[in-house]
Amino acid sequence: MAAAAILRVRHCGLDIFCRQAPSRCPACGRSLRGAGLAAAPLRLPSPFRHGHRQPRAFLLRPTAGNFLGGYDGKSDLHVGITNSNGLVYNYNEEGVHRDETGWEQCISIPLVQPDMFGLLQQWDQLLEEFSVGEAWLPHRYEEHDHNCYTYALAFINNLLTAQGKEQMSKSEFTEKFVIPQTKQASKYITLHQELAANDFYIVPLPDQEKQ
Repeated sequence: MAAAAILRVRHCGLDIFCRQAPSRCPACGRSLRGAGLAAAPLRLPSPFRHGHRQPRAFLLRPTAGNFLGGYDGKSDLHVGITNSNGLVYNYNEEGVHRDETGWEQCISIPLVQPDMFGLLQQWDQLLEEFSVGEAWLPHRYEEHDHNCYTYALAFINNLLTAQGKEQMSKSEFTEKFVIPQTKQASKYITLHQELAANDFYIVPLPDQEKQ
């Protein structure tokens, strides 16, 4: 079941996060009606996507469970690449899998721009051909050095080479594409956990936003 939306209300120099918009400010008790635009409840966009609806994307999810179901921020993550129909190709000690389910709550990073017509047409064929390579046989798997991330990044680098672009190191790809998304996800998970225990989660606004 999908978690209820997280709302943000601003009042008294505070960010007030909640599941249901309050009629009064939980900090000062004053009515929020007519308190101006800032006090209007704003729905926070979820950083998580249904992976099987994200064509040609790099996906990230916990190896066990899901992000909003008790993820502690330290457990292992698993990555995969979708084809144009949302089939998730991913590699582990059993070899390459083509998952039709199991990636319903992911961080998703699109890999193809709409103007890359050639790549859009060839994507599924390139992904399938890459995935049957000997490098991705089960016995080649190694938890730290030849894993799901190695597989996904090697495919991405294959595409970059074919386009005459420079390959990316793991640290470069992680820093540029993954970390901004996981930071956003981490904040959302914190809010989700706080609101599972309390009606409100209240934090002071940064000084520059109090004006």
